[in-house]
Amino acid sequence: MEPINVGFLSILPPIIAISLALIYKDVISSLIIGIIAGALIYAFHTGGNVVTALDQTFTVMASEFDVMMIIFLSILGALVAVITLAGGSKAYGDWASKKIKTKAGAQLSTSALGAIIFIDDYFNCLTVGTVMRPVTEKNNVSRVKLAYLIDATAAPVCIIAPVSSWAASVISYMSDTGLDGMSAFVSTIPYNLYAILTLIMVVFLSVFNLDFGPMARFEKQEVSGGKENRYEIKDELAMVEGSPRGRVYDLIIPIIALIIFTILAMLYTGGYFKGGMTLFDGFGNTNASKSLVLGGFGALIVAFLLFIPRKIINFRIFMDGIAMGVKSMVPACMILTMAWAIKGICTVLSAGPYVSGIVESSNMPVALIPAIIFIVAALLSFSIGTSWGTFGILIPIIVVVCQSVAPHLTIISLSATLAGSIFGDHCSPISDTTILSSTAARCNHIDHVTTQMPYAMLVAACSFAGFVVAGFTTNIFITLGSSLILLLASLKILHIRSEKQLKNA
Repeated sequence: MEPINVGFLSILPPIIAISLALIYKDVISSLIIGIIAGALIYAFHTGGNVVTALDQTFTVMASEFDVMMIIFLSILGALVAVITLAGGSKAYGDWASKKIKTKAGAQLSTSALGAIIFIDDYFNCLTVGTVMRPVTEKNNVSRVKLAYLIDATAAPVCIIAPVSSWAASVISYMSDTGLDGMSAFVSTIPYNLYAILTLIMVVFLSVFNLDFGPMARFEKQEVSGGKENRYEIKDELAMVEGSPRGRVYDLIIPIIALIIFTILAMLYTGGYFKGGMTLFDGFGNTNASKSLVLGGFGALIVAFLLFIPRKIINFRIFMDGIAMGVKSMVPACMILTMAWAIKGICTVLSAGPYVSGIVESSNMPVALIPAIIFIVAALLSFSIGTSWGTFGILIPIIVVVCQSVAPHLTIISLSATLAGSIFGDHCSPISDTTILSSTAARCNHIDHVTTQMPYAMLVAACSFAGFVVAGFTTNIFITLGSSLILLLASLKILHIRSEKQLKNA
């Protein structure tokens, strides 16, 4: 399918999908309607008909389908299932409940693990959810709060880590513009206000329980024993108790194996072991999806060798666990497939060039360039559900615009591009990481979106104010200090207001 230019209609499919998902709480059917709407727009603008539109829909879905990612999700589901059947998850939960006895401790340990696993956001989301869900449940942390903690320490951590799949992608885009990619990326880190403020907010929320909005309601309900959001995803795995012979290392060893094998696989698929390149080049050239599959398969073999010889579970139960785990990942695979398809439709309808053209043609005041770029990147990323696609579209344009009218704002504007992209990706219902975070926490996807949205919007508003300050001062200390003070003050005010509303409810 050749891309066409349809103007505003190019962003109509994601608007339809997101609106329906938020109104009717059914993300799969909403995505399908958005995809069909995009296909109809394409067909009617190219002289086709409804039959042609349906054919084009399946063509886009096939072209965007990431087989390796679906295989990895299935393998990870299988790994979680066999660990659960072997009693590893229960043993770890029992152990952690003795070591981590407070809600703040459970939330901080979840965030810390998310910060440690900075190589890849997909890997981050699913691993943190698997390991920490038993711990957070023991300490009355709602599953939507767990999903937020996972999501808030996935992309925001990856985008400020110089060695990650995200950094490699951004550096390649920057290098294509003639900049020193690595140097430019490192320079953007202090000004990546959304990522930095999100991580700071996670710490304050965890330590002081300053929840507000829909999240506060879920948290209050969790403490009072309601827990109605816990088992939105119904499957056999939720009912499994696990072998009483399981030990803590029955969970830890497979997870460590997953981490080690995935990192080695990233270097392998990146060609590092062939020689002639640095460690960073190896990560930069890697095939992330394939690496995750190789790492997951290696971890599954380790689990087999760990459980079967010790007769924790027998061969038949192990194989039944694989089937059970794959089945548990079907909803996530369906949502991801539909999300990829709608991104493909947006690409075919030239949504990116449409939005970026608005930026290029606007006559904004020079000092406001970073703040405006932040908004544009956020809207584009939210609409198409991908920050990587937004990086690829906007970075070349931003560099050209800034170098011609405001060279001193180039790095700050690139930071605004990255920050806005992360914000849009963070709260978009059709974002991969948003979907994976709700899957890992086993909470309803739309509940995760609606509870996370006010938090993301608050950080985004403070980041926007920070980029306004940055455009006028170009001083990192004034910029970060002013946005941080605004965030903490707003957080306290919103928490007090939310408490009053809950008392009066």
